[in-house]
Amino acid sequence: MTNTTAELKGSLFPLSILQLEDNDLTKLVNQLQNKRAQAPSFFYRAPLVINIEKLENQQIDFSLLKSTIEQLDFICVGICNGSNEQKKQARIANLAVLKQPKTEQRTNQQDSPKQTPSTAPATTTEKLKEPTPTKVVSQNIRSGQQIYAKDSDLVIIGSVGNGAEVIADGSIHIYGTLRGRAIAGASGDQNAAIFSLSIEAELVSIAGTYWLSESLQSDAWKKSGMVKLEHEQLVIEPLLSTQN
Repeated sequence: MTNTTAELKGSLFPLSILQLEDNDLTKLVNQLQNKRAQAPSFFYRAPLVINIEKLENQQIDFSLLKSTIEQLDFICVGICNGSNEQKKQARIANLAVLKQPKTEQRTNQQDSPKQTPSTAPATTTEKLKEPTPTKVVSQNIRSGQQIYAKDSDLVIIGSVGNGAEVIADGSIHIYGTLRGRAIAGASGDQNAAIFSLSIEAELVSIAGTYWLSESLQSDAWKKSGMVKLEHEQLVIEPLLSTQN
């Protein structure tokens, strides 16, 4: 028997980073309201970390900032990239102080390959976890419907309509048109991807990194493609070759 009532374990949960360009809360409210309007269910009670690197040494009312964000139905978790004084004031306002690479550091890291730690081979005494079967749905997903594949990939044999939402802890494969929202790597898997025969999505997200429709309306719009993460940024690669 153990007297332990709680145990802390390391984990990775996706958090959205809100980059503050200035200290204008009116502008911030308008921008967050526009984001909520584009994907209400995705952003409802979404946890945010506020990146204040562009407000270096500025005096910020963190209590007001926190309450303003939470009045819009977001969750203000904490701040990153602040000065020592800003960190002190953030803690007084009951905000967490997190570490996150600054913009220029992230840019430099993109020029070099990621280092992946080596893993030791599993021993014969280890009990291997059985993979969760892929969830397959053979129908169109209509507005207001939500499909979730826990601990597995999701295959949709059909299209995902406007206002519909498909979510998977693994990758999402759509054998049709994606017009609604697709959220892959929902539990933090950055190797997850989204595949679709035609990308016209309201929102795509992988491990908490997302694009809304305006970011997708480029060369990939209404074409087949794979959405994935590269160097902590979303990219789209074509699925089908245009060559004969």
